[in-house]
Amino acid sequence: MSEVYADPEAMSAAQIESGEIFAPRFDAAGLITVVAVDHETMAVLMLAHMNETALRLTLEHGEVHYFSRSRGKLWKKGETSGERQKLVEIRVDCDQDALLLLVRRIGRGAACHTGRASCFYRKISGENGEMRLEFIGDDPLFDPREVYGDQ
Repeated sequence: MSEVYADPEAMSAAQIESGEIFAPRFDAAGLITVVAVDHETMAVLMLAHMNETALRLTLEHGEVHYFSRSRGKLWKKGETSGERQKLVEIRVDCDQDALLLLVRRIGRGAACHTGRASCFYRKISGENGEMRLEFIGDDPLFDPREVYGDQ
């Protein structure tokens, strides 16, 4: 593991669930699930993943880093878009396999690559067994084609 945090395999369930030692439990792919929320409003911004390097860099520098499963690489939030996230606090769940990041948004306020404030901008609705997605009023704060090009 790392000198930054303990190895959960060397700890009992009681130590992990009730102790004071940080021992994140990365999955078989070496990732831990992360939910980012705005530290002032507590609005859910995004769900992402971190590998050990992303977590270490976030803790060391206070700028949030993630690991992209789709691209298979580390990325610093806002590196391309300018929509950075400054770490305010990290909370860990009971069995230390998920993290809650309280962040301060830097930039226009977008957390999503679609240019929206949150990645959760649609809700599931439907009737008569037909489910569909309905936008809930979160308009883009920037045009992703201008920022990222045609991906």
